[in-house]
Amino acid sequence: MNPLSRRNFLKSSAALSVGATLTAHAVTPRVHAAETNMLKLGIVGCGGRGCGAVGNALTADPEVKLVIAADVVEERAKAGIAGLKDQFGDRVAVDEILVGFDAYKQVLQSDVDIVLLTTPQHFRPQMLKEAVAAGKHIFAEKPVAVDGVGVKMIQDAAEEAKAKGLNLVGGLVNRYGASAQEVMRRIQDGAIGDIVTARGDRMGGSCWKRPRTEGQNEMEYQMTNWLNFYWIAGDYINDVTIHQLDIALWSFNDATPIGAYALGGRLVRRDTDAGDMYDSMSVVYEFADGRSLYAFSRQIPNCFSRGETTINGSKGRAVIGNLEAKASIYVNGEEIKVPRGNTSGYVVEHKVLIDAVRSGGQTYVNNASYMTNSTGCAILGCMAAYTGQYVTWDEMLKSTGDKPSAYAWDATPPTLPDEKGRYKIALPGEGWGYLD
Repeated sequence: MNPLSRRNFLKSSAALSVGATLTAHAVTPRVHAAETNMLKLGIVGCGGRGCGAVGNALTADPEVKLVIAADVVEERAKAGIAGLKDQFGDRVAVDEILVGFDAYKQVLQSDVDIVLLTTPQHFRPQMLKEAVAAGKHIFAEKPVAVDGVGVKMIQDAAEEAKAKGLNLVGGLVNRYGASAQEVMRRIQDGAIGDIVTARGDRMGGSCWKRPRTEGQNEMEYQMTNWLNFYWIAGDYINDVTIHQLDIALWSFNDATPIGAYALGGRLVRRDTDAGDMYDSMSVVYEFADGRSLYAFSRQIPNCFSRGETTINGSKGRAVIGNLEAKASIYVNGEEIKVPRGNTSGYVVEHKVLIDAVRSGGQTYVNNASYMTNSTGCAILGCMAAYTGQYVTWDEMLKSTGDKPSAYAWDATPPTLPDEKGRYKIALPGEGWGYLD
């Protein structure tokens, strides 16, 4: 393996057992919901997805309210919470937003029943670990890590959550879509025969960017443009294409690949404000039983778009679009359409979590097994593309990402621009350098 010196992808770490699988089952919880019927929510990360998740939870159950919120950017958080108040009124009982890199700790120390973790994924492992230690039921947005050590931390925390009877639901929303579930049920019943291969396509336009403002230091700039920097986001395949990977892995009964190889690069992201990630990536994942999973990601404007997973069987194929945009089975050239569900998976995933919390242990949900498997696959594919090497699952599990000098606005991020404003990017077979 050709190590990536700046990212320390293959730094040694504790061995990880990937055999454990967490499934929904009944347990006797040590932590219960509040005595009243009203459940209290707390949120860490009040951006668009974070406030969207709060809205989904409040829609899922009328006896739920948001009582505490934290973020690192006060104005953005204020705008998001104000929008929620306009929509849900006094069920958004947040008067003051907690601000700062450590503000999440106050949320975990509060008396909330459920905490929503919706920050950029770099922060997810540590926050989830502390949330379990604090005895909270958890909604964790996808993905859950940017390196193998983070995957290990999530799995360990999930085992502790299981022991405590704390429910954990992940934001891989297609798992909760009615049409996706129905297609998967038919696949498991043999509608397209034995599964041979699968392909996940996520072709989109440019990644959003926020302009650098006067007086803004590098840490502030990267945090407000987090989706353009690997140390925070883990590239497009981890942040977005993970949805298609997750569906494909679902059809493989959540098998773990043995390794992957990939192609990738920057075809159009050449400006100094383009961060350090790729804009295109193609990955081949290999499994012990000889099957392959293919993943294609692209962020290039003025090209065709697609967000769907194709599952190929010995008798036909199935196509599942992102967020139930499409759900069809094809046998002998004929399409069998599966109707879309009446309730968004974004709402259903919170309903499942809330109902499990209310049940007092009669039902239990813990999505950690497929959350970490799908996140690990995304990280594995990125490593293969960045290095140009064949990367094994075990090598992925030993990878460590980079961190800033501190979690503060005046900290130094792990990657810095040169005098021309360029960021080093991964050069397969070479290490890290610049594209002139």
